[in-house]
Amino acid sequence: MMRPKPSGNRSPSRKRSRTGPATIQLLDHDILCIIFSLLDLFDVVRCSAVCKSWNAIVQKSKLLQVLYLKQQKKNNVAFSSRTSGLEQSLCIYIEELAMDHHRQALLEPSSIDIDQWKGHSLRVDQCRMKSNMILTGVGDKVMRIWSLEGYKCVEEYPVPDALPLVDFDFDESKIVGLAGTRVCIWRRNGSMSAFPSREGTSSKGLCMRYIDPEAVVGCEDGTIRVFDMYSRKCSKILRMHPEPVTCLSLGDGQLALTGSSLGRIMVSSYSSDQCVTTLRPTDSTGIKALCFNPRSHLVFSGTAAGYTSCWDLRMMRRLWETRVSPNVVYSLQHQSSDKSTLIVGGIDGVVRIVDQKSGVVLSSYIIEHDGPSGSSRNAEGDIERRKGKRISSDAAIDEIPRTARPSITCLAVGMKKVVTTHNGKYIRMWKFNI
Repeated sequence: MMRPKPSGNRSPSRKRSRTGPATIQLLDHDILCIIFSLLDLFDVVRCSAVCKSWNAIVQKSKLLQVLYLKQQKKNNVAFSSRTSGLEQSLCIYIEELAMDHHRQALLEPSSIDIDQWKGHSLRVDQCRMKSNMILTGVGDKVMRIWSLEGYKCVEEYPVPDALPLVDFDFDESKIVGLAGTRVCIWRRNGSMSAFPSREGTSSKGLCMRYIDPEAVVGCEDGTIRVFDMYSRKCSKILRMHPEPVTCLSLGDGQLALTGSSLGRIMVSSYSSDQCVTTLRPTDSTGIKALCFNPRSHLVFSGTAAGYTSCWDLRMMRRLWETRVSPNVVYSLQHQSSDKSTLIVGGIDGVVRIVDQKSGVVLSSYIIEHDGPSGSSRNAEGDIERRKGKRISSDAAIDEIPRTARPSITCLAVGMKKVVTTHNGKYIRMWKFNI
């Protein structure tokens, strides 16, 4: 008996091909271009930052330039017809657009997610954030670099037992730290070296900042000492204050701004050894934090009595002084391109958003104390998800539980996010959602 032949062109010996789930990676260049062309300018910018292939598509298709020209034409704005002028205008516009979204997220978030994880065995009281990486440490003599993707510890750097770590900073190739009275360098490939003992500060260092190729250390004897990373020598010693230098910030053109324990701020150029000016807040309880914005030439300080002040270096005068907190202000920072908002944190544990131009406190946030709303896990342990909560300007801070406002020893600011440390084991990432 003969079996009937299978109908159609399908052979019984040929297996059906299996295809995986449809993903966006299967879409070709032309289809992605059509999809991107339906978005507005800001969303196309965000798509270009997703991955290298999307960025290449956006750049090759000139979608950003096309959408920008449409926007300018719609608003009847004149622009240069030269390619270089168009690209420059586009970069400025995109930066302003991004900063508008950043400010909107900080002031009117639809929600605030706070991811917290135990980053160190003893305590962590300082943090830095650059290029989607977070550097934390000081308390347990170990520094760790964390990826913002899942908060995974990607690098770890131990500090020699004989050298207590005081302060640190980092870039894409190395970490520079102040350990005891010496400056140390940790290469991102794992090697560590310390400046020769004769090149040490010889005075107790209290703070340090680093802009390649120099590290500047503020000392207990009122001096700052400038160290060259390549010659491995202390190149300059400048007398800044008769009292200890408690904090410092670096600006363009080898500009050093130092705050003292008696409330003075000195602005000097360590390239010429000249004092530019002296700034003094009305509050003389001691400068605990300094921040310089090179985009607007504004200097911000935080004091032991809770005051935040602002000076314009172009006019050499104070613009405002506000008591933002009843307690010590330990840290204040802003996003690198932001000229509108300043993030302030201190001993009362409240994250405050301050207007850079007026000193007005625009919004204040704490952690909701109802417990975690979810959790996940990375290689180091559990990541708890908490929620942030806005509080009114007249809220009774002392009546809020300390679990909702652990003291903020340091903070770092990124796009719509803030990292905080609290002199404990936890590191917290505040994500402001629009």
